Parts: sequence; C-alpha cells; structure tokens
Amino acid sequence: MAETASPPIPRTPLSRPIMAGVVTALVGFTSSFAVVLTGLAAVGATHAQAASGLLALSLTMGIACIVLAWRYRMPITSAWSTPGAALLAATGAAGGGAAGAGGAIDGGWPAAVGAFLITAGLILLTALVPQLGSLIAAIPPSIAQAMLAGVLLPLCLAPVAGLAKNPWGVIPVVLTWLVFARLAPRWAVPLAFLTATVVIVVGIATGASTSSGAGTGSGTVVDPAVLLPRVELTMPTFTIGSLVGIALPLFIVTMASQNVPGVAVMRSFGYEVPWRPAMLVTGLGSALGAPAGGHAINLAAISAALAAAPDAEPDPKRRWIAGVSTGVSYLVLGVFSAAFAALVVLAPVAVIPAVAGLALFGAFGSAVQQAIDDPGERTPAVVTFLVAASGMAFWGVSAAFWALLAGLLVRGALHLGRR
Repeated sequence: MAETASPPIPRTPLSRPIMAGVVTALVGFTSSFAVVLTGLAAVGATHAQAASGLLALSLTMGIACIVLAWRYRMPITSAWSTPGAALLAATGAAGGGAAGAGGAIDGGWPAAVGAFLITAGLILLTALVPQLGSLIAAIPPSIAQAMLAGVLLPLCLAPVAGLAKNPWGVIPVVLTWLVFARLAPRWAVPLAFLTATVVIVVGIATGASTSSGAGTGSGTVVDPAVLLPRVELTMPTFTIGSLVGIALPLFIVTMASQNVPGVAVMRSFGYEVPWRPAMLVTGLGSALGAPAGGHAINLAAISAALAAAPDAEPDPKRRWIAGVSTGVSYLVLGVFSAAFAALVVLAPVAVIPAVAGLALFGAFGSAVQQAIDDPGERTPAVVTFLVAASGMAFWGVSAAFWALLAGLLVRGALHLGRR
C-alpha cells in the first residue's frame, strides 16, 4: 500500500515568526527584570551598577540568540538566569545588607562580580570538560530543586507581605495577575508589571512614598541622564565566601533550572540543541557581561516555547527567524534598561517586590513539585528546602550552599549501605 504524502506546510508571512520573537523577548524581559534588579542590588550594586547589569544581560543574551539561531537555523533563545537572580536576592537578604552594602558576602559588589566571572568560567568549562557536566548531573534533581525552592520562597512571599504594607498599591497588581493568569497566562506577569507602572505614575502624581525596597534610592525627581543606558565597569575581586556562597550555587541553579530544561523544551519541539556551542556562547556572553554587572545568561527554558512552538511558525525550518527576532528585540529593550531601572527606584513601597514574587510563582511551584516527587528522596529534599529558606549564612557563605551540603549529607546518611 502506497504511503500518502503529508500535506504541504502552509507558507505564512515572514511577519509571523518575527512577531513571535518580539513577544518572546517582551514576555521574558518584563516578566523578570525586577527580579534581576532586586538580586543585583541585594549583593551590593548601586542603582547605576544594577542598571548597567540589566543592560549587559540584555545585550549579551540578545547577541547569543542571534548567533545561535542564525548559525544553527533553530529557534534557540537565550535568557538571563532568573533563578540565579533570585539566589542573589536571597544571599543579600541573609546578610541584611542594603544596596551598596555588600549583602551577605565578604568584599561587597566587587566580590559579587568576581563570583559572576567564576560562574561564567564554569559554564565554559562545561562545554570543554564533559566530566563537569556529569558532576552536575550527579546531584540529585530533588536536592537541586529543593535548594531553588527554598531560595525562591522568601521572594514569593513578597506579594502576600505587600498586601499588608501597601494594599492600595499591591492589590491592583495582584488582581491583574490573577485575571490574566486565567485568561492569558503568558501575559499575566507583564500585564501585572504594566499595572505596577500605572501605580508608580499615580504615586508620583499624588506625591506618594516612593521607597520600594527593591531599588537603591527614593524620590520623585529623576535626572534625565539616568534614563540613558550606561555601562558601569567594576574591577572584580575573588573571595572564598563569594566563590562558595554565590558562584557555585549560581552555577548549579543556572544549569539545573535553565540550561538542562531549556534543552528538554527544544527537544520536545523536535530540535536538538548543540550543547557544546550553546555553552560556549552563553559562557562567553556571561564572561563579557560580568564586569558590567551581568550575573549569567543561559538557554531559555520557559520562554523558549514561545519561539519554538508551531504557533510561532508552522514550518519548523523557518522558526529560527523567531530566534533572531528575539535577539534583536532584546537589544532594543537593552536601550531602555536604565528607564526600567528608574521605575524600580520610583515605585511605592512593596509594589516591585510583589511583581518580582508573582514572576517567580511558576518556578517555585515547579521546583517544589520536582523536589518532593520521589518519596525516597523526600526527606533530604525537605532538609535542603528548610535550610535554604532559613536564609542562614555562616563565614560569609550563603544559605544556598549550606542547604545543598545539608541535603547531600542527609541523603548520604539515609542511603548508607543501600544499593
């Protein structure tokens, strides 16, 4: 019996994958830039340095998207490490540090920049030394995800705490998120941020308080010069505390929560991401962006589906256009990075932390589910989660490291002598 030929794929206008890329960038950027700024400020960045970090991340991940999608004709997209930014926020909060104070790490912001460079080097080593990737894969996923969930918990509580601190500012943001989480989930957080922007404008117009706790300053008057993108380079320093407390946990959560799931998402749409080139490009991009304040870039995970799915373009061979469009859109958004950072400074109390917390709900739920999915690994995962959520820091080393260590020790004790 002769095989029937599959129907031809309809030819769509070029504007379709281009618009898919624009949407991918808009959703990815507006959903989590507040988390990035919060994390950078928590480990010691001034307002100008945090804005520079946002610019560096936007440019490097935009270039990474263009290079990978163009070279391999796949809709490969890059993103900043949102879980990594959440880790930075938790690290700074553990030390009670404000922006510019260095947070919980010895050496302050220069040590944080040094940790970013070490993380970039580890990502590059993952491409060059396969054994390093195998070492990361050997960490039980339940423990890695439990560590991430513990780090995310305090940030995810911000919308709840914000309802008590500033109900009139936070309630509109939460209601917007809830409505669109039902009607258009991918736009729920961006539209919640749009609502937050309206709240900020109204607050400025009415002279309301503008100390959000997420930025590095206050006041309703902004020098127009700060709205222009500018690179603030920092000479890195390297300390044991920043290596163990930031670099290693940042590398682990970036690999386990971004790069590995990113490859899986692309595979689900029929694309095999070239692992070594992808790690080389994102590792090099992370290294270039680190002195300017960028903590890490990686393969996109959740937002990857926006450019790789059939909705972006029916023809799989043309979806790479969406990847290039995503990169170009990130470059454009980078031009406005300083303006986005200024919004954080002007936000009324609790509004920006609420947006950041809402943006992390999905990642938190996924991490909790994977952490406790295997009953045999549940106890070590719970210990890991609780230690990470406690925010404790010893000898300048953040809770994330101690959580990972505690989870592995408990797991080793419980599995001792078992096959």
